[in-house]
Amino acid sequence: MVDSVKTSSPVSAVVQPECHTIHLPVSVAVVEATAFKKQCQTLFAERSDLSELVLDFSATRFIDSSGIGGLVICHRLSAAKGCKLRLVNVTPQVMMVLSLTELDKVFDITLAPAKESDSKEQVLPETHPSVNSKAKRALDIVGGLVGLFLTLLVYIPVAIIIKFDDGGPVFFAQTRCSWLGKRFKIYKFRSMVTNAEALKSQVKNKVEGPLFKNDNDPRITKIGGFLRKTSLDEFPQFWNVVKGDMSLVGTRPPTPDEIEQYEVGAWQRLNVKPGMTGEWQVNGRSSITKFEDVIKLDLRYQENWSFFYDIKLIIKTVTVLFSKESGAQ
Repeated sequence: MVDSVKTSSPVSAVVQPECHTIHLPVSVAVVEATAFKKQCQTLFAERSDLSELVLDFSATRFIDSSGIGGLVICHRLSAAKGCKLRLVNVTPQVMMVLSLTELDKVFDITLAPAKESDSKEQVLPETHPSVNSKAKRALDIVGGLVGLFLTLLVYIPVAIIIKFDDGGPVFFAQTRCSWLGKRFKIYKFRSMVTNAEALKSQVKNKVEGPLFKNDNDPRITKIGGFLRKTSLDEFPQFWNVVKGDMSLVGTRPPTPDEIEQYEVGAWQRLNVKPGMTGEWQVNGRSSITKFEDVIKLDLRYQENWSFFYDIKLIIKTVTVLFSKESGAQ
């Protein structure tokens, strides 16, 4: 039934009693992933008797962050309906992405039969030219090492002030999502009270959509306001840059609970590595109150990206930091 993917529809299906099989196309990017999500929604709405959903990846050779988003949404819909979800004939290209994002631990997966070509070295999917750019990675390493040196210089005075302020830990670690949704620990100098995460539900979100932001967040400590105003709280993230979890320039790294609320289109922002700075940070982040505007800026970065565009944004970031408009993300 693989020939069915050659039709005008991005995905095709075979119906069996209480079981449904969806054949995924060769490429699962934003258009195909959106169609796949809609098909899943329609399927679960019309088939209350559905006990098992099978996703056949035998034809799929490419999947990006939108495709991952479609799978996550399908998994959520299946769980809500008590329907078993299985991924079959998963090709090495798809399996590599599932393993990278640790979704191989979430899904019931059956691999495609091995082929001679599978023994060749697999290359990570190029969801965006910046992902495999050696020049961008070199800039990240050099800039990250310089940043770590600056972090060491400010560590002692910052640590003393944080400890003097409330006696809590100097660093704050939080799980964020990188390229394709891969999770990592982001590090910052702590700028909020020690139980900030527990108090989050009590703070009003002033941004429409999944993104959480409040410029007057009461959880911010006295010294925390200064650290955020000067962006000193973000200096430990240079370690994330050196490790490769982040880039100097990219999109804002979301939290797992944020991407749980994403529609397929929003997952496109994860086609590049997150950055310490980017379009949103240098274009009035404090004045942006709609998540859709953040998405537009993220996609604009992806469209305009080049090595020299990154340099331009880094220079603009430094300019913003020394202006009255600087502030925390």
